[in-house]
Amino acid sequence: MTDEELVERARAGDRPAREELARRHRPLIVRLVRRYVSEGDADDVAQRAVLRAFDKLESFRGESSFRSWLHRIAVNVALNHIRDTRREVPSPVDEADLITNTLGTARLVAREAKARLLAALDELPPKQKQSVELRLFRELSFAEVAEQMGTSEESAKSNFHHAMKRLRAHLEG
Repeated sequence: MTDEELVERARAGDRPAREELARRHRPLIVRLVRRYVSEGDADDVAQRAVLRAFDKLESFRGESSFRSWLHRIAVNVALNHIRDTRREVPSPVDEADLITNTLGTARLVAREAKARLLAALDELPPKQKQSVELRLFRELSFAEVAEQMGTSEESAKSNFHHAMKRLRAHLEG
């Protein structure tokens, strides 16, 4: 059965149709929100996104695929989660690991670089951050980025360009 058929059945109150939609799309949503929130919060945020989609199912017009619509909801729920919880305090570096492991220094440098990149991403406006994550981390085309963001392809390109410019300035400075 297609997503469209399941959506129609779910709108009519068919619980198994809702369960099937959730079963099909929840793994993708969990992977998606992991790009925004901590591993420990990903399942909870994904579940909230799926529930929000079912609460708003009547507003789904079918202009895009159900998957794209659900993706946009999940990103919004993840961004709201970040805004509400603010940044978590990073875990301290395990000193014993640094002393006993010859790769400790390399790990520390990698952690610092990752922390700087994540900090730089967190400083971007939400649409710029989303465009970078979709384009670089999910390797979507600009047309797909535009569809996921609910905007034009030119706007997606512009958001990505401005985001990369800001990231470079932040990381070089």
